[in-house]
Amino acid sequence: MKKITLCLITAITIMSCNEEKKQAETSIELNYPETKKVDTAYTHFGETVKDPYRWLEDDRSKETGDWVKAQNQTTFGYLENIPYRKELKERLEVLWNYEKIGAPFNEGDYTYFYKNDGLQNQYVIYRYKKGGDPASAEVFLDPNKFKEDGTISLGQTSFSKDGKTLAYSISEGGSDWRKIMVMNTETKEIIEDTLVDIKFSGISWYKNEGFYYSSYDKPEGSELSAKTDQHKVYYHKLGTSQKEDKLIYGGTPEEKHRYIYANVTEDDNYLLLSPRVSTSGNKLYLKDLTKPNSPLVAIVDHTDSDTQVIDNIGSKLYLVTNLDAPNQKIVTVDAKNPTPENWKEFIAETEYVLTASKGGGYFFTEYMVDAISKVSQYDYEGKLIREIELPGLGNVGGFAGKKEEKTLYYSFTNYNTPSSIYKYDVETGNSELYWKPSIDFNSDAYESNQVFYNSKDGTKVPMIITHKKGLELNGKNPTILYGYGGFNISLNPSFSTANAVWMEQGGVYAVPNLRGGGEYGKEWHKAGTQMQKQNVFDDFIAAAEYLIDNKYTDSKHLAISGRSNGGLLVGATMTQRPDLMQVALPGVGVLDMLRYHTFTAGAGWAYDYGTAEDSKEMFEYLKAYSPVHNVKEGVQYPATMVTTGDHDDRVVPAHSFKFAAELQDKQTGSNPTLIRIETDAGHGAGTPVSKILEQHADTFGFTLYNMGFEELPNKEIKK
Repeated sequence: MKKITLCLITAITIMSCNEEKKQAETSIELNYPETKKVDTAYTHFGETVKDPYRWLEDDRSKETGDWVKAQNQTTFGYLENIPYRKELKERLEVLWNYEKIGAPFNEGDYTYFYKNDGLQNQYVIYRYKKGGDPASAEVFLDPNKFKEDGTISLGQTSFSKDGKTLAYSISEGGSDWRKIMVMNTETKEIIEDTLVDIKFSGISWYKNEGFYYSSYDKPEGSELSAKTDQHKVYYHKLGTSQKEDKLIYGGTPEEKHRYIYANVTEDDNYLLLSPRVSTSGNKLYLKDLTKPNSPLVAIVDHTDSDTQVIDNIGSKLYLVTNLDAPNQKIVTVDAKNPTPENWKEFIAETEYVLTASKGGGYFFTEYMVDAISKVSQYDYEGKLIREIELPGLGNVGGFAGKKEEKTLYYSFTNYNTPSSIYKYDVETGNSELYWKPSIDFNSDAYESNQVFYNSKDGTKVPMIITHKKGLELNGKNPTILYGYGGFNISLNPSFSTANAVWMEQGGVYAVPNLRGGGEYGKEWHKAGTQMQKQNVFDDFIAAAEYLIDNKYTDSKHLAISGRSNGGLLVGATMTQRPDLMQVALPGVGVLDMLRYHTFTAGAGWAYDYGTAEDSKEMFEYLKAYSPVHNVKEGVQYPATMVTTGDHDDRVVPAHSFKFAAELQDKQTGSNPTLIRIETDAGHGAGTPVSKILEQHADTFGFTLYNMGFEELPNKEIKK
């Protein structure tokens, strides 16, 4: 058993008027559980790769279960000794405890909305008669009653066209495997047997008769880690059993698709299928549902673009595509001859990235201008109706609904402004505030500023830095640098209650828009993929250096944080530049880059990463930055708390297990290397509020403690 005593002796600046610096000396004894090494190895392109912790990949073994329990005992024993952990949790609870309401939407005879009273583990669905008084709303579906501890969550909801039937999915313990229930909306009774073993699926109704969904065959071995890479689309007709569901597409060995999504157009005329081999790029097929036994017709027969039908008027299709348009455009085509050579430009590509939605008989185009939203409204002839005046600089979502609805809703937020909902009249263009949260946080006391810095190769990268107004740039402010940089995903400004608690403590929160993301279109994404993945890490390192050079913080007060692909970002950065930060927080990370594609749907990430089987060059590139394979003896790594969930079947916890084992074995010096494994939790979606609050309290406590704070910087914290 490896034993380490931590002695943190550092100057602490108490953030109040003219107080003297004082010394903090804290000591927590750590006894790491023994993690056995097994003589396991495999060969790639003639090179032998040792894999001593391969046994931790078996999530069903008692040995792995015992290791998890022992690690958690060590981690929580450490966290319980942090003197202000309880205060942080209490403040998080106070700040989190405000009513949260979603935008209303109409289905059948009712208007529905989601609401959380404050600390409820899951949002509740309410409803009232359409045109009635919202104050008369009744509880329609309460997921908090699925299981007392909130670990069974509500996933997707989809109403039949007449609103009389609801199909909804549930997740147990955070798993991506779902069940679908079918409910009579008038009686609120479940009217059919539960559909099971469903994964990465939409629920799309055809009239009121049934719905399309997607899934994989149940894998052999562990359903939480075994490979799943043959997706299929089924049609479920109401009144029949799941075993009678018709296979619509997928399942042929010669044509393997890892993700296939099905969608029926609003008028019920067409079924659209979008098969994917990876997370980027899709084929697109159309089936005319007005004609019995009509064939599937290819709109796009390759995966070199991301193309979707956004709407149709009769046989006229409106498509959003990045085919020959990296920043996306909208085109039209007739369904009888839908291939790209027949496309007509409807809304041209611009220098900014387009996201499109539709509602109320109009199209809405959201453009990201340096990660800030700008929205315009067009009619179905392509005429610009207006540029929409937004409440400020930030991120919007919404502007979507059925064709006949002339009132739409949208949300607005940024890093220091809690999300509010606005009501929008599609004919007049008038916006009015519909709902604003009543939260114990003074947004006016904080500011967000966007800066641009140069990465290693000279590429200019934007970053938004948020903190209290009047922050002294003394190089000592506790700072969290959060990043993602992958899968064409954009990090747009949004408010986080947890980050508000961090900033109340004088903390700085910085988010760079790294290459690999979608902020500047397809080329920006591709610049952070495969053999260019190092660009993402270089961008992140340069962001940290900017914060240090400009006196926001220093290496002793800097933490880096990221989840999933962002967990990989943290793992790679801390192994490449362990001197740069004091704390590292890799969450649910992809950390074994040589084997990620062998678990669940991991092979679908190859567009971004490549795989170790692709070529010798790709294997060597992956091995050179794979966090699990780059922990070295004799190096002092930052204080690290790896986090994962025991039911994470997106990025299996074995990634985190193996990385933590390597760190505990090789860490030099006194910085702790811990792993916090949440039970009955997955990759993040549906996590109960109670667990979320505990996770944030532990993360912030661990971070501040390892920056040397013996007490909270802001002792006047409200409870």
